[in-house]
Amino acid sequence: MTIAYRLVFLPGLLCDRAAWTSQLMALQERAVCSVAEYGTIDSLPAMAEAVLEQAPGELMLVGHSMGGRIALDICRRARDRVRGLALLDTGYQARPPDVTGERERVERMELVELARRSGMRAMGRQWVRRMVHPERLNDSALIEAILDMFERKTVAVFEAQQRALLARRDATHLLPEIACPTLVLCGREDGWSPVSRHEEMARRIPGSRLVVIERCGHMSTMEQPDEVNAALGEWLASSVSQT
Repeated sequence: MTIAYRLVFLPGLLCDRAAWTSQLMALQERAVCSVAEYGTIDSLPAMAEAVLEQAPGELMLVGHSMGGRIALDICRRARDRVRGLALLDTGYQARPPDVTGERERVERMELVELARRSGMRAMGRQWVRRMVHPERLNDSALIEAILDMFERKTVAVFEAQQRALLARRDATHLLPEIACPTLVLCGREDGWSPVSRHEEMARRIPGSRLVVIERCGHMSTMEQPDEVNAALGEWLASSVSQT
C-alpha cells in the first residue's frame, strides 16, 4: 500500500526526536514520519513557516506543548494542507497582559539565566520537577532521558524558544474553524497545561476528541507512551478514513 500522507511531529520547548521515540516506532509503518527542527528561530509564526518548508504536501500534525501552538499557527497559514491535528499538553491563549503574564515572563527568563550561569542540565533538574507525574521523579531512566534531551540544546536556542512563547498569539477564534479530525490529549497531572484548558479546547474545536492520560504529567509522550500511541493510532485511522 502506498502511504499518501505525512505525519509531522512538532516538539515542545527544548525537546527533540527523543520525545517521540515510542510514537515514531509505533506509527512509522502507517505514515511517512518526520520530526520538525526549529534551530534558533525566535517566533512561533516563523517556526510554522519553517515546518511548512521542511514538509511539503498534505500534513498530519502532532504537536506537543510549544509544538501544539506551532501546529495552530500552521493551521492559520495553510489550513488546506492540514488533514489531521493532534494537540498534546498544550494551550491556545496568549500571555495575559497583567501581573500573571508578567510573572510568567520573569519565571521563563529566570530559567534562561539559570541555564546561562549553571548549564542546561542544571536548569533542567530544577525545571523537570513540574514536568512529570510526581511518582516518576525517581524514575532515573525517564528523568535522565529528559535531561539529556535538554542538554542537547544551547542556551541560545532556549532563549529563542522562550521569547517565542512569551510572544504567542491567541488562537481562540481559530479553534472553531478547525475542520480536520482533531485529537486533544493531556496528562491528568500536567502541571503546565491543565486538563481544564484541554477540555475548553476540545469544546471549541468541532468534532474533536478529548483524551486524558491517567498518572501522567506534561511529558505524556515519554511518561505514558503506550496510552499516547493508542490515542494517536485511533486519531490517525480516523484522519485517513476522511481523506
